[in-house]
Amino acid sequence: MNKKVTIDDVTLHLSHPDELPMIWVGQKELMDQILAAWLVVDQNDLPLNPRLIGKPGVGKTTLAYAAAKKLNREVYMFQATMDTRPEDLLVTPVISEAGKIQYVASSIVTAMIRGGVAILDEGNRMSEKSWASLAPLLDTRRYVESIVAGIKIHAHSDFRICATMNDDASTFELPEYIHSRLQPQVFIDFPEREEEKEILAQNLPFADDMILNYVVDFLQVSHLAQERYTVRDGINIGRYAIKLLSTQRKLKWPRRVPPSARHVHRCLDEAIQLILGQEARGYLSPPPDEGEK
Repeated sequence: MNKKVTIDDVTLHLSHPDELPMIWVGQKELMDQILAAWLVVDQNDLPLNPRLIGKPGVGKTTLAYAAAKKLNREVYMFQATMDTRPEDLLVTPVISEAGKIQYVASSIVTAMIRGGVAILDEGNRMSEKSWASLAPLLDTRRYVESIVAGIKIHAHSDFRICATMNDDASTFELPEYIHSRLQPQVFIDFPEREEEKEILAQNLPFADDMILNYVVDFLQVSHLAQERYTVRDGINIGRYAIKLLSTQRKLKWPRRVPPSARHVHRCLDEAIQLILGQEARGYLSPPPDEGEK
């Protein structure tokens, strides 16, 4: 890719696209909702800017990334924080090795210029001042103005953007004029059992079926109890339990002898306690009665 562009005699150094091993599993209707929002059906039409809302760890970022890849576009991710400034979102001046000022385009502005897809992750952590700098980009104007560089940057016709937001982690209230610009709202909930198991298997291809079943049962029971444990937690539990099991296997019995269900259960129980806390252990299914002490 061209690493620099010139706009009104100002040279911008571009960011690199993100290449991540993210695969969306299940809930095809959610993918369709995002792709429909980005669709342009007429030369006078404009794409919409979907907002993905859900609990932490349900796969909002993964879904956005997978949808962007469906379009065969470059993907640029920006992680929002409560300290995000307008210049962070647009153009940042830096001092080069030669002592001169260089202007660096953010991932969002790079996506605008190159016709890629920008994912604004955890957007509800940003202040209104930061959101205000994106307001003209999110309506029919489709441009941003960098006060730092003194230029106006128009979005490529292929540019698309979406924002992900946790439904429990708003540091700032989203301004009303941004609400109307980030539509439609796509709500992501916990997946069904088979979909959840498929996600676990996709992320833990080295886990056997016993571990996957234990973890998915744990997650499904916790969902019914209105706990906020997510498949991300399940992946961490499964991965750590496998590591614990591998360590104990080297110390206690030959590799050719498979671990018992009770050994697997003990490792899962320990993993849940260390990752989610003592209270979470109550959602783990009891071990089978093997007559083992």
